[in-house]
Amino acid sequence: MKKLSALLLISFLISPSIFTQEDCENCKDHPLLTRFPGFYIYETMENFSEATFYTSMEDTKTIEGNISRATYYIKEGAKEPSALQLFKNYENAIVSKGGKKIFSNTTYSIDITATYQIFSNNVEYWVGIFQMAGDVPNSVNGFLLVVLGKEVMTQSVTANAILDSLTKSGSIQLYINFETAKADIKKESQPIIDEIAKMLKDNPTIKVSVEGHTDNTGTAASNQTLSENRAKSVMNSLIASGIDKTRLTSKGWGQSKPITDNKTEDGKTKNRRVEIVKM
Repeated sequence: MKKLSALLLISFLISPSIFTQEDCENCKDHPLLTRFPGFYIYETMENFSEATFYTSMEDTKTIEGNISRATYYIKEGAKEPSALQLFKNYENAIVSKGGKKIFSNTTYSIDITATYQIFSNNVEYWVGIFQMAGDVPNSVNGFLLVVLGKEVMTQSVTANAILDSLTKSGSIQLYINFETAKADIKKESQPIIDEIAKMLKDNPTIKVSVEGHTDNTGTAASNQTLSENRAKSVMNSLIASGIDKTRLTSKGWGQSKPITDNKTEDGKTKNRRVEIVKM
C-alpha cells in the first residue's frame, strides 16, 4: 500500500485537478457513504476484481466483488483530520446503517487503514480506508476509499421442491442467511422458513431434523456452538409458524462436514448452510 501511495502521489502532482481542487470529471461519492468534509475526489475507478482488507494486525482478507475506488485529497485551507477522526467519521456512518468495524490502525506498525462491513439491499459491502498522505497519526491529507460489494447468496425454494428432495434423497441443503456470527435469521430468508413450514403443514406425518453447518472461519468450538444455535433458531421459527415441536429436532455439525473447499469465499459461502433431514 505504501508503494501505491507513492505512485498515486506522483500522478496527483501532475494532474490538472491539483490546480482546480474540484472533483474530477464524472466522479461521484459512493452512494452508500458521503465524504469527509473538506476533501475533493481526485480520481475514481470501478470494476469487478478483488481487494484485500486488514481484519487484524496480522491477518488480511481478500474478497472478489464489484469494487469502487475513490482517491480523496484535502482542499487548500481545509483542516486536515487525524486518521482517528477520519475513521470515526466513516465508522459512525456505517454503524448508523447497521454495519460494524472490523479493524482499524492509526500507527506506522502496518498501513494506516480501517476496515468495515455492512449489509444493504441483499449486498455484503466491505469498506476499506487507506491513508496515502499526511503526518501520521496527526493528519490525513489524502486517502483511498475502497468499497467492495458482493451479492449475498439467496435461494428461491418451494414447499413442493423441499418435499421432492426429502422424498428422493432424504434431505435438502438450504442457504438461510443469518446475522454475521449470530443465529438471528435475516429478513430476506423468511420466505424459505415459510416454505419449510408449508411443506410440513401439507404433510403432517413428516418429521425432520434441522441441522446447521458452518465454514472454518473461527475456532471449531465456536463454530460448533454457532451451528447448534442457528439450527435451533430455524426450528424455533418453524414452531412459531405452527409446526408441532414433537415433529422437529435440531443439531449442529459446526465445520466438520464441508461440502466443498473452504479455501475460497465461494466455498465458505456454500459450506454455511442448513440441512433439513427427513427422520
